[in-house]
Amino acid sequence: MRAVAPLLIGTGIWGLVTGVAMVKIGLTTAQAIGMTLLVFSGTVQLASLPLIAADAPLWVVMLTAAVVNLRFLIFSAGLHPFFRRFSVGRRWLLSYFMVDMSFAIFLSRFAEAPHDERGTTEQVWFFLGMSASSWIVWQTMSIAGIVLAAEVPAQWGLEFTAILALIAMTLPLIAGKPALIGAVTAGVIAVVAAGLPLKLGLLVAVVAGIAAAMSAEIMLERRSAKTGGTT
Repeated sequence: MRAVAPLLIGTGIWGLVTGVAMVKIGLTTAQAIGMTLLVFSGTVQLASLPLIAADAPLWVVMLTAAVVNLRFLIFSAGLHPFFRRFSVGRRWLLSYFMVDMSFAIFLSRFAEAPHDERGTTEQVWFFLGMSASSWIVWQTMSIAGIVLAAEVPAQWGLEFTAILALIAMTLPLIAGKPALIGAVTAGVIAVVAAGLPLKLGLLVAVVAGIAAAMSAEIMLERRSAKTGGTT
């Protein structure tokens, strides 16, 4: 809990914004609460809401959600050595609670653990403690946003919540040059491709941002390796 506490404020703000946004695009209270409980992914929720509001085809919404969450394939591979002794069902359950910060904090603490010391009770409870704390804060603040959405002035509309959502989504991600390059690229592409049909500009922006961040990461690693090799 203490390891993740400093980040829970951002999680709460993000959840609150997402709750407001779900109601502002036209979801009922029951639908919004159902979505936040079932999906538990702020990036997917905020990426899919404009598509839902625009009556985009289901396949576009699903494809966008899949692209946005591709990073969890990498996360799962990184955590597999620590949880492989669990049954498939338990691993599926644990995957529901996995979020970016839990993955990052967990590996920063246990990545160097010897192979025969992975999957210990301490590690499992550490992961569960972080994930449960994040889940409770997210759901509490998201539902608060759903309930309080009616208090947001109507003239602010979806545009206001979209701006708040963009800030909430972007700030936690901008850590280092690759993330900054990816965020700027996604922002520029989102503006340029805003006129694409079916709101595909969002999907294109996400893909471009991920590609730019990955390319920047590779280039920086190569430059670092080259510099290290010549000193």
